[in-house]
Amino acid sequence: MSRKPVPAQQGQRARVEVNFDRPQLLPQLFGEYDSNILALEERLGVYIHARGQRVVIEGSAEAVAHAREVLIELHSRVIRGEAIDTGLIDAVIAMATEPLLTGIVRAENDEGAAPPIMIRTRNKTIVPRSLTQTTYMRALISNDIIFALGPAGTGKTYLAVAQAVAQLITGSVKRLILSRPAVEAGERLGFLPGDMKDKVDPYLRPLYDALYDCLPAEQVERRIASGEIEIAPIAFMRGRTLADAFVILDEAQNTTPMQMKMFLTRFGQNSRMVVCGDPKQTDLPGGPSASGLNDAVNKLEGIDGMAFVRFGIGDVVRHPIVGRIVDAYENEHA
Repeated sequence: MSRKPVPAQQGQRARVEVNFDRPQLLPQLFGEYDSNILALEERLGVYIHARGQRVVIEGSAEAVAHAREVLIELHSRVIRGEAIDTGLIDAVIAMATEPLLTGIVRAENDEGAAPPIMIRTRNKTIVPRSLTQTTYMRALISNDIIFALGPAGTGKTYLAVAQAVAQLITGSVKRLILSRPAVEAGERLGFLPGDMKDKVDPYLRPLYDALYDCLPAEQVERRIASGEIEIAPIAFMRGRTLADAFVILDEAQNTTPMQMKMFLTRFGQNSRMVVCGDPKQTDLPGGPSASGLNDAVNKLEGIDGMAFVRFGIGDVVRHPIVGRIVDAYENEHA
């Protein structure tokens, strides 16, 4: 493993060695053709090379210290069986710059120990990739109604679905109900063929995608057929009481105030309700002022039993360019 050194970005040049006690895991840490190491070098402006179980990091003192923390954390993730990809690398880099890193990215005990909070589903174990995600995951297990607010790509809906699946598997709830308004995103699709399910499924596809990522496909289909999992437009919620259920409303910025009130008042015994949306990105004709999400936040924030978690651009966990796109659009509107 030998490449041309990356120039240090700032400060005095420094060099540090890191010795890993499980060298057999280094190929997973480095990635195919050292792709993970190359990503670290590019993002942090350091030079990394390895001989056996010894890894040397060179660059500015600040960048080297940052890279060392990230590399150690990524190694611990490999020990826990997590797959390392550029999304996780970017998330760990972002979290390593936060002042509350200790105890969130890395547990306060042996290397490789589990983080303080996680969600286990049939397909994977999910850990937070930002401090806001940590706050959100804690809220998902300690509050009755949770509002997750912020831009696309921050994990609002995905983490809610994962927590709902985990509770369904353990029997904490009997049903999982996923809903979103059937509002076209700036298009007029006209008449859609098929029965009611065929007509509304295109609007609900993101919820299906999250489900299939957390549960084997045959289990998703079986639980949908049995009624344990229900995916329906918000209009289908009227007149119901949703007890013993984990209820998720996605794209909530596209509800009207009356729809939002109707949805929230469906709350029943032994239930949990999560409302996800970006208050700035409504597809309603009246814009953000017509959104039931904004109306609900203004009226309900501060009520006991409710949590309001706000995500920002720094919490985007999709491809790094998504964060830059969101930033560009928000700066233009500002």
